[in-house]
Amino acid sequence: MEFHEKLQELRKSRGLTQEELAEALYVSRTAISKWESGRGYPSIDSLKEISNFFSVTIDELLSGEKLISIAEKENKSNMQRMCDFILGMVDVFTVLLIVLPLYPNPIDGYIYSVNLPSYTDTTSFNRMIYWMMYIALITTGIVKILLTQQKVEKGQKVVTACSMGLSIFTELFLAMTREAYAVTMVFLLLIIKGALLLKRTQITEAVWDRHGSH
Repeated sequence: MEFHEKLQELRKSRGLTQEELAEALYVSRTAISKWESGRGYPSIDSLKEISNFFSVTIDELLSGEKLISIAEKENKSNMQRMCDFILGMVDVFTVLLIVLPLYPNPIDGYIYSVNLPSYTDTTSFNRMIYWMMYIALITTGIVKILLTQQKVEKGQKVVTACSMGLSIFTELFLAMTREAYAVTMVFLLLIIKGALLLKRTQITEAVWDRHGSH
């Protein structure tokens, strides 16, 4: 007997509706419907709740192989969310380009390093573009973090693409305007983002290879 059949049988043996079981397990009715129709499996935490609620072991609900598969998928999702969260944080760290003294400003024959609000030794157009680029990156980072925290997959790829595109544009524009320190800072953040995206891809491919070998 498959998991979805066992769950349906256990629910009916208690005389519960899908709504009542969902309330008891602190999940949505849609989740119960999905599990009972065989279109998906619960997370490890939800499996524990089901096990406790019906006083059965997890082994009675699922085969060992399927349990391992669910654990691997959940672990992969957790690691990917961690990468996405850090990606968002890296973009939020763009605020450092605003507050740190990264811009050369000549005063009375001396060149001082100042932060962006105090920077006057460039055109108004350049300063406006700097502010727009930095605020766009910070906003992108906040959106990325919120999507990750809410476990929303839809839109993640678009936000990540925007993040990388903005970083590359920022790097090129700062290079054209010869802001050496700011260019170095953006380049470092870009390298970190690239490494995180590579790690995320490797996690996905490793899990696919594991399933393929089975």
